[in-house]
Amino acid sequence: MADDSARSWVEAEWEDSLDEELEMEIDDFLVARELAFISEKKHSSTLDRKVYFYELLRLQAELVKLQDWVKHTKEKIVIVFEGRDAAGKGGVIKRIMQRMDPRVCRVVALPAPTDREKSQWYFQRYVPHLPAGGEIVLFDRSWYNRSGVERVMGFANEGQVEEFFHDVPEFERMLVRSGIRLIKYWFSITDEEQQLRFLVRVHDPLKQWKLSPMDLQSRVRWEDYTKAKEETFERTNIPEAPWFIVEGNDKKRARLNCIDHFLSLIPYHEIPHDHVTLPDRVFNPAYERKVLPEHLYVPQKY
Repeated sequence: MADDSARSWVEAEWEDSLDEELEMEIDDFLVARELAFISEKKHSSTLDRKVYFYELLRLQAELVKLQDWVKHTKEKIVIVFEGRDAAGKGGVIKRIMQRMDPRVCRVVALPAPTDREKSQWYFQRYVPHLPAGGEIVLFDRSWYNRSGVERVMGFANEGQVEEFFHDVPEFERMLVRSGIRLIKYWFSITDEEQQLRFLVRVHDPLKQWKLSPMDLQSRVRWEDYTKAKEETFERTNIPEAPWFIVEGNDKKRARLNCIDHFLSLIPYHEIPHDHVTLPDRVFNPAYERKVLPEHLYVPQKY
């Protein structure tokens, strides 16, 4: 009977894990009728949902093993996420972080530079966010803003862009020589797919915050961004820190492929843990628990 009770509790915990992912995926499962006019095309992943959940949870378990290895070995890992707007970078980052310890693995998404930062060495504002031993840092966009949005939108002149291309290979070699494992991903989607995702953002109140004036300009300047991307690959794809392209039209496949590839690049292994025994609670028969005022409790509406 006790075994059945324990099994039921474990199954409930497993269902909670699935529900947590389901909450993040709800847009893919239930398309609001108000948005149906955007496209008549079937827009769901061709990947079976059960397979997706199984593989995602399996990969997230491997990420936890990787995290333990990073802490144990004092490794330093940086992952750069770049690519088209709405290409799925944020979705992958969320799935990587979902079950990780934020004291070990953290996300860096810097706002536009201040006037003071604009007067500094270009890479200076990124350096304080680099990892110490035992840390993983995910850059949701990075120093490659200079060869992308800053160049296309005219926030950086040709001299600054050329200086960036001259400096960035050596900057990244310096990071690698310092012991940082630097991995660079570029998320790629088609013109049509980006248009559909932007239209969803325009009409979905829950996603409108994702749509910035820069995103709108990225539609207008699609070809300019393509040219900027091509030159970025040509001039910054160095052996010490090569680019890896993630095909992002199918969000679910992109998430699994990216996480699986990342894990394949790191020679991690499972770190043995000391056996943990849960101690008994100290029970004092003379202790009387105080009754707290009703107004301190959150109302139980659900």
